[in-house]
Amino acid sequence: MRIAIASDHGGFELKGVLAAQLARSGHDVIDLGTDGPDSVDYPVYGKKCAECVAGGDADKGIVVCGTGIGISIAANKVRGIRCALVASDTMAELASDHNDANMIALGGRTTSAEEAVRWTELWLATPFSGGERHERRVALLNEM
Repeated sequence: MRIAIASDHGGFELKGVLAAQLARSGHDVIDLGTDGPDSVDYPVYGKKCAECVAGGDADKGIVVCGTGIGISIAANKVRGIRCALVASDTMAELASDHNDANMIALGGRTTSAEEAVRWTELWLATPFSGGERHERRVALLNEM
């Protein structure tokens, strides 16, 4: 699977951990930056990753900032993106199961490397359950 990944300075270290783990798992990782710990603006990187996914250059995307909040808001401004902020096992699974999230956001200052890897793997392994209720809701999101 082609997975785009991007972060601001607050998520730079965690992005590196995730990119390495995804590559070891056989995924094609598209690292869209940032490339160092110097302060940058999270909306730039959230948008860049979201456009990569929405444009079909990546199958899914992961964005990381200090809390995951700001960068998830930025990603969700791009049409066709359903970026879920993940902060637990349940959220990781339901992001796929109920919301068919094509991106997730994580907090570099709020999430351990072990949690981030586990949540990413849960999200990627959980299929969208579909069904009338969830498909209707995802369609409503896509119309916005």
